[in-house]
Amino acid sequence: MNQFLNNLKAEGKLELVEPSTEIMDSYTEKANNCLKSAKILLQNNLFENSIGMSYYSMYNSTISLLFRVGIKCENHGAAILLLKLLFNNHELYELISNAKTERIDKRYFVNSKEDEITSDIAKELLIDAEDFVFKLKATISKLNQEKIEKLREKFKLL
Repeated sequence: MNQFLNNLKAEGKLELVEPSTEIMDSYTEKANNCLKSAKILLQNNLFENSIGMSYYSMYNSTISLLFRVGIKCENHGAAILLLKLLFNNHELYELISNAKTERIDKRYFVNSKEDEITSDIAKELLIDAEDFVFKLKATISKLNQEKIEKLREKFKLL
């Protein structure tokens, strides 16, 4: 785990930057747009695409949180891992990890037919994504300068 993060740091894909509410807001907007897209796609029976957009709403919310703290991360797995390691939020870590797995499964593996299971997964994932985005916004709103500094120090130790 530490080697994975250290490799990304060495490659410049994971680093401390200045905290940015501007970039945070941009990723929050992206997350909201992905949620809207996931709903529209679900309503039009485009389940695989809805699953992808639900995942990306979670991922963009995570990136938003990281930029609020001043962490630039260009790797999906690392961003998800940082959610667990820095914020100790195992529930949200599980939600986004599951969403990532579903997105990969639906994106890269072809089903012979669209089935009821995919529809149910898309519906469940959209609900999870809405919950995830809401909870990350709440987490961001509770951050103050002291908490941000502690998180940055914790990041340095990873």
